[in-house]
Amino acid sequence: MDLLEYQARELFERFDVPVLAGRTATTPEEARQAYAELGSGTVVVKAQVRTGGRGKAGGVKLARSEEAAVETAAEILDLEIKGHPVDVVMLSPGADIAEEFYFSILLDRATRGYLAMCSVEGGVDIETLAEERPEALVKIPLDVDEGITADVARRIVTEAGFPEDIHAPVGQVLQKLWTVFKESDATLVEVNPLVKTADGTILALDGKVTLDENADFRHEEWQQYDETTGQVDLERQARELDLNYVKLDGSVGVIGNGAGLVMSTLDVVAAAGEEMPGKPKPANFLDIGGGASAQVMANGLRIIMSDPQVKSVFVNVFGGITACSDVANGIVNALEMLGDEARLPIVVRLDGNSVDVGKAILAEADHPLITVKNTMDEAARTAAKLAAEGKN
Repeated sequence: MDLLEYQARELFERFDVPVLAGRTATTPEEARQAYAELGSGTVVVKAQVRTGGRGKAGGVKLARSEEAAVETAAEILDLEIKGHPVDVVMLSPGADIAEEFYFSILLDRATRGYLAMCSVEGGVDIETLAEERPEALVKIPLDVDEGITADVARRIVTEAGFPEDIHAPVGQVLQKLWTVFKESDATLVEVNPLVKTADGTILALDGKVTLDENADFRHEEWQQYDETTGQVDLERQARELDLNYVKLDGSVGVIGNGAGLVMSTLDVVAAAGEEMPGKPKPANFLDIGGGASAQVMANGLRIIMSDPQVKSVFVNVFGGITACSDVANGIVNALEMLGDEARLPIVVRLDGNSVDVGKAILAEADHPLITVKNTMDEAARTAAKLAAEGKN
């Protein structure tokens, strides 16, 4: 479960992580009230959406007066950023920033542990930094029981190259962020940027938090996040339909049968996308398991096509217990059930049990949205190309 920025800010505040004051607004008049509550002066108005690139899309702007705050909020609330309509904005005071840093704690599945990442170069695209200048990003494995103690925090700030005069205050903030991570059952806590202001104060200026939904039985307070503004909670909808679905930040929807096959499909789509304009990536993980009935397929397609970022769908199935003929019938019947909701091109690759019968069923249906390819690589390239072209 990904939190919106204002929700992450409120979570930080609860655990004494230093943050700026913040107020939310869903209308220009609410923005006027928020500005009054924050006091006079310059404020930052930020779109609250679960996607990156807000600044480049015009979703983060300064306002230096009440009327400017109202006008700016109205402009941003009228935006759609990467397919995400802006339903709420956050207003916060402007900060006199002297330096910007980066810090995150995340679940490292490769080592079955936790990892802290830190850089004295914050406020930038951290993925680009990690790729182009990996030496600028320090990675420190964390003991799952110990976490970030004073000694561990000292090691992080020293190896990252923080000025010695701020080792102590930065280290204290890192320890508090560990408390957020641990007590909130998070899989990611990221601050970019973590800043030093002109008067030497250390602040978490922007936060990103992902909560582990497997722990929701321990957190009644998470109910407040179930019906939040912003992107539709597709993962929650999929869970209610008994679908194994994980939302990713790409444009190629993926459906497969079996977790291993789906994971392989994600890798193949990502590799194919590297060769296409815009480098389209997988938009989700969706494992339909052994049952490819029309209802299961319709539910899966409906969830994927509800994601505004998705531009194409790749159905990759290896027939074992479930025959390819059943999958093909499921796809055809699902499209009939969806009707006008079915709006995206679907690339299908079938292999295994009854593959020839399955392909014959799809050929006979001759549905305009369906393209059948023989190999996984060929199908992945086709799906990535359709996503790059943005056909609907």
